Amino acid sequence: MRPLRYSINVTLDGCCHHEAGLPPDEESMSYWTAEMTRADALLFGRVTYEMMESAWRRPATGTWPDWMDEWEVPFAEAIDQTKKYVVSSTLSEVDWNAELVRGDLGEAVQRLKQEPGEGLSVGGVTLPLALADLGLIDEYEFLVQPVLAGHGPTLLAGLRERVQLELVDRRQFRSGAIALRYRPT
Repeated sequence: MRPLRYSINVTLDGCCHHEAGLPPDEESMSYWTAEMTRADALLFGRVTYEMMESAWRRPATGTWPDWMDEWEVPFAEAIDQTKKYVVSSTLSEVDWNAELVRGDLGEAVQRLKQEPGEGLSVGGVTLPLALADLGLIDEYEFLVQPVLAGHGPTLLAGLRERVQLELVDRRQFRSGAIALRYRPT
């Protein structure tokens, strides 16, 4: 069974809005690129899928945009090529190497986890909360930013039951950010 990993950037006060933390740098992008290789597929809700597609989908020209630094290209190429599953009740179709997930969320994700492979990665805010409530997340990975946002969506707000975690890995970055990986006990 392949594990489901929840990975996200988060500020010290728990904000997980994509603009609340530090801007990406070469070290953090290298880290996320390596993490992308640990996943056979990505699992997104509609909002995260659309946000990631608008930023990281290879343009029809085949040339990455001028705003993208050279050290961002490996991440862009990795996410662009990775299989994606999108949980949405409002989208009627997806592309960008993606397919819609329909029906019972728990059953659908269990089926995906039972497929052979290295793992699934989920990001975002709403979908991971539902998956955590269903007990389907096998690993939590937080890149904790040394920032106090003071506002914005917070990590797993509304979780129905406490989830006890065990620290299995950590890494400190030059920026002061710390990557923490946990597994439920």
